[in-house]
Amino acid sequence: MPEQSPSTLSRRDFLKLMGAAGTALTFAPFVPWGKFMPNPDAAKLEKVPVILPDGNQANVNTFPVNHAEVITYPQTGDRVLDEEAFRKWQFIRLPAELGGEKNDVSSFRAYSMVCLHLWCLWKYWPQEGRKRGECPCHGSMYNPLTGTAFAGPASLQAPPSNTLAKLELEADASGDLWILPAKFSPNENGVVGYGRFVK
Repeated sequence: MPEQSPSTLSRRDFLKLMGAAGTALTFAPFVPWGKFMPNPDAAKLEKVPVILPDGNQANVNTFPVNHAEVITYPQTGDRVLDEEAFRKWQFIRLPAELGGEKNDVSSFRAYSMVCLHLWCLWKYWPQEGRKRGECPCHGSMYNPLTGTAFAGPASLQAPPSNTLAKLELEADASGDLWILPAKFSPNENGVVGYGRFVK
């Protein structure tokens, strides 16, 4: 049986490959990646209740101060689709020092859980000395008041890619919380995985 010679890449082919990779990396920041991400902008988005993992609707009178839960938006009713990372949001009641003791909608925030660096899922840490969003992959940290990264690689990215997409919330007369229909664009609610301009 004849021996197979190992495949080799010529110097010229290697340089062509490196040139193509360099060109791709040069133009990557100018590609509107948000248009290709699985944001549900084609879905019918309506005003819906903030449903917590226990199945109850969040209420300003009962949801704990300085606490977070994972919510799903928009829900499809399909258990598999509803587990997609791009549908997961950190629903946060701010700590007292950031206004979380007010019994109104201003005490709450809902940010996409998809980190703006490399799409890992971050979470809110309520412990004293932390009280921020943290990504476990590369250490990006997010301000719970604004959703803007203040440390780690996401903080080094230019706007809008340094501020998380967010949901607008509303409270009714009984204190029940609702998600208003989202507009997934950088100038509105933001684009999940891409970011939002801070107004």
